[in-house]
Amino acid sequence: MARETWATRAGFILAAVGSAVGLGNIWRFPFITGQYGGSSFLITYLAFVALIGFPAILVEFVIGRRTDRNPVGALRELGSGAWSYVGWLFVVTGFIILSYYSVVAGWFLRYTLIGLTEGFTITDPAEASALFGTVSTGLDTLLFHAVFMTLVIGIIAAGVRRGIELSVKVMVPAILLLLLGLAVYGFTLDGASAAYSYYLSPDFGTIAANWTEILPAAAGQAFFTLSLGMGVMITYASYLGEDRNLASDAGIIAALDTLVAVLVGFVVFPVLFTVGIEPGTGGPGAIFVSLTSAFAGIPGGRAIGVVFFGMVGIAALSSAISILEVLVSYLIDEVGVARIPASVALGVAVFLLGVPVTIDLIFLDLYDLLADGILLVLGSLLLSLFVGWVIPDIAREELRKGIADIGGLGDAWIWAVRIPIVIVVVVSLYLGIVDYADFLTGSFADWLAAR
Repeated sequence: MARETWATRAGFILAAVGSAVGLGNIWRFPFITGQYGGSSFLITYLAFVALIGFPAILVEFVIGRRTDRNPVGALRELGSGAWSYVGWLFVVTGFIILSYYSVVAGWFLRYTLIGLTEGFTITDPAEASALFGTVSTGLDTLLFHAVFMTLVIGIIAAGVRRGIELSVKVMVPAILLLLLGLAVYGFTLDGASAAYSYYLSPDFGTIAANWTEILPAAAGQAFFTLSLGMGVMITYASYLGEDRNLASDAGIIAALDTLVAVLVGFVVFPVLFTVGIEPGTGGPGAIFVSLTSAFAGIPGGRAIGVVFFGMVGIAALSSAISILEVLVSYLIDEVGVARIPASVALGVAVFLLGVPVTIDLIFLDLYDLLADGILLVLGSLLLSLFVGWVIPDIAREELRKGIADIGGLGDAWIWAVRIPIVIVVVVSLYLGIVDYADFLTGSFADWLAAR
């Protein structure tokens, strides 16, 4: 069967941005920024996006476009020996991530519905936490998990052009417009001035005193927010033509993704400062507990809350379809399964894997710390080593296509991949392994003992 391609350059860029602009960008970013000092974290994060994230996107782009294959087929074609099996890591990683990602996305859909039907009236954080407890687990959670996965399956089953490209051309501009509108609203709040000072006035003394915590956190966020390490950018680039300037496209994608992350801060922090809530506190439910309390205490909070949670739901959908596409493209390319049955079968399997997360949040940590903290980082490390040391000439040649004069960019890029990216990823991988080991021997062991 003929392999699908993007109809337009805009479709590809918006799809890649939609993949990157997901829960990691909107759900995680404001609270990890608050946890690590606000502006001190922001400036470090921006530096890592430019110096580490941009070159890392190109690593996946050159592999995908060179082979016109999914991650499994791409690594099998370019690699030999053990390298030919590395692509399987991305399939496993995407499978695990999407299983709990869908559950969390369902939370946002449910909070949107709560805002529409009941409004946000809870000001007591304890009551807001209790509400989150009822939303995050149970039969209703299972239902919203199913609804979200059904939407994802439907879009992927429609194909690259009529499904992914058509949907992101609506979703990504909508996300940007809604964020801009919310940021303008945030400017009118009483806490805006204090929030901007917290968010935009970096304290380099704080960075110097806490660099061992801030640097790894910022580097990890830069990787995760750009959808690196799970084969999404390999898959999306495999639908590209050879005339595309990969460096230009990667720069636009990184810039738009970063713009969204920064805009989220202009929305969340003024709301929190207006009602006196400390940024960066809480676990996976922090954004729900803090913001539902905050929306109850600001003018127009009900409408703002509905728009915000709805927007995050849209962002989650644009990201989730990219993950399922990685899995579906494997069955299409390597096994010859038609798109619709492949989408349904894999979507149902992902749904079933996510069911335990709807029962107990311990499984969210079990899946997330493994996939986000170890498998994603391991995937990025292996790809960087592969491109930087195993196929550097092929990678440089592929990067040159679509660029009139590459100059010394190719060599500079290869050395950035070989050394600084590898160092950053190795440190992040070590920290991820330590965190997961602590979880298994601590919280998870205690949970098992109590059964």
